[in-house]
Amino acid sequence: MSRPTLTPLYTPARRVSEQSLLKKYMDWLFIKKGLYFRDYDDLWDWSVTDLEDFWESIWQFFGVQAHSPYHQVVLEGNARDMIGTEWFRGATLNYAEHIFRHKTAQRPAIMYASELGPNLRYLSWEALEHEVNAVATYLRQQGVGVGDRVVSVLPNIPEAVVAFLATNAIGAIWSSCSPDFGTTSIVDRFQQIEPKILIAADGYSYNGKLIDKTDAIRELRINLPTLQRVIWIPYLNRDSRLERATSWQDVVDTPTPDELTFEPVPFSHPIWILFSSGTTGKPKAITHSVGGCLLEHLKVLALHQDVHVGDRYFWQSTTGWMMWNFALGSMLVGATLVLYEGSAGNPDLSVLWHLADEARITHFGGGAAYYMACMRAGLKPADIVKLTHLRTIGSTGSPLPLEGFQWIYNNVKSDVWLISFSGGTDVCSGFVGGNPLLPVYEGEIQCRLLGCKVEAFDAAGKPVRGELGEMVILQPMPSMPIYFWNDPGNERYRKSYFDEYPGVWRHGDYIRITERNGVIIYGRSDATLNRDGVRIGTSEIYSAVENLPEIVDSLVVGLEQPGGRYFMPLFVVLREGFSLTDELIGRIRQVIRSQFSPRHVPDAVYAISEVPYTMSGKKLETPVKKILAGVDASLVASKDTLRNPASLDQFTNFTVGKQS
Repeated sequence: MSRPTLTPLYTPARRVSEQSLLKKYMDWLFIKKGLYFRDYDDLWDWSVTDLEDFWESIWQFFGVQAHSPYHQVVLEGNARDMIGTEWFRGATLNYAEHIFRHKTAQRPAIMYASELGPNLRYLSWEALEHEVNAVATYLRQQGVGVGDRVVSVLPNIPEAVVAFLATNAIGAIWSSCSPDFGTTSIVDRFQQIEPKILIAADGYSYNGKLIDKTDAIRELRINLPTLQRVIWIPYLNRDSRLERATSWQDVVDTPTPDELTFEPVPFSHPIWILFSSGTTGKPKAITHSVGGCLLEHLKVLALHQDVHVGDRYFWQSTTGWMMWNFALGSMLVGATLVLYEGSAGNPDLSVLWHLADEARITHFGGGAAYYMACMRAGLKPADIVKLTHLRTIGSTGSPLPLEGFQWIYNNVKSDVWLISFSGGTDVCSGFVGGNPLLPVYEGEIQCRLLGCKVEAFDAAGKPVRGELGEMVILQPMPSMPIYFWNDPGNERYRKSYFDEYPGVWRHGDYIRITERNGVIIYGRSDATLNRDGVRIGTSEIYSAVENLPEIVDSLVVGLEQPGGRYFMPLFVVLREGFSLTDELIGRIRQVIRSQFSPRHVPDAVYAISEVPYTMSGKKLETPVKKILAGVDASLVASKDTLRNPASLDQFTNFTVGKQS
């Protein structure tokens, strides 16, 4: 592992900064509002101090279209916390309507490819509008209206986008699960929200295999008694059928009105229900507002990722991860959405880079784990594709270590703008991320996003700079959940974010705000290593250990023991052909000792077959910690929500405190 340098990896050219939408917004504030800001820090200070004027300026700058006007920008909720904060009271609008403001014959609405057919395909705005109109008409005919729930179990295909837009167009509420979720996990989610309509595919492709889901959908239908209709998409097999289901083709052949119409709903009306990972209990049904997500997505995608009309936007995701919803937001600012269904590693890890080249992708996004896998595989995309059109590379899901930053600039594109982005399902957006006016330093997220009053709290609950602390948000945001579905008195909501600090949102990440007001994330705070009062983030251990040639992956936890003792085991996945020798253990300990401190040298090092991951690429540190503390593995995480569920079993047999 190398140490961060003070020399930027990337500095935006003057022309890029001057033409950025963030700069245009600052100019607009000066001309229209008489507000002058010397730099981004000044602008950020204003955005988190004068919430009413800031968010109203976002509404006005992007020309948000309301069917009835607002008469108050923000009305604070109860005095205890941010729950119940009301935004743009009186306004009615529609998210999908804002997407169709950009319909044009000059460029496609969606581009897509998959393992089943790697050839790039296109969906025009005309075809998209026709299909959305037909599906919306069909849903209305089935009695689906404002506030009803439509759910899907679909791969990342254009039909999923059509289904969401149609659902939103009629004022209904959307929720989706990826088909790689187990049936029990899907039932645990959808039963909570009592859907009327299920839209499902017969399966999906992954890593060269076709996975049939027909029996799973039959079981799901039995367990969702509120369903009135199932819409069936024969994705793997054109001839597949599901008894008592309506085919997708019949739905899109529904006779339609001449024009697609949009149901205006209040700003705070639910747009979709996203679910927490379910690794620490029953998944939380996190409900977001139409207006909150509209404003937040416009702000982040245009101002912080500089997505322009005509750009092509891609983020590798499944329909069960909030990044799928977020990527749809690129259409709000006039981008063409690029989709890929299948594994990022089949036939090899270059498949998405070839897609980026062929589709002339402008903005390419993925999980940090994907970039690290490319790095460890020795992949050099710059040697195999040109990536002429690529302007930004986005990374999220887990902290991108220094080596990941370096690999992208050395092996993908030397003048690309790397956007490390962090937020979550909680807001369906980010708190910290990119900035077209600022340089990129290795290992560091460029800035706190506008309107996001992010601070690092020390143990006494006071803001600190240059020190590790608990990530908190001190002011409400429009895209914070309006509530958790079926959460009387907001008890689960309050416990999730506001238990630690009265009136302050505790996000659960361990961060440092740098002297440049950039942000470094060190991992989840509930998995932070705290020995003898000295804390470090788990990401630092991973960055050091995984730089050793013998190590493919790793996981570390800290366990409080009786009598005030602290036991810190490190688990490593070895590269093929290597074994965990005393010599290698010695080098692991030495690299941690030299780069950090003797306090964080592991007490034991174990070889494991694989590290457990969530579907979105997060290591399961806290569940493993609980298993090692004696909690039954079946109680710490729902295996249906894991990318590799059998991986948890290997931790049940460890004798904590004894080197193996």
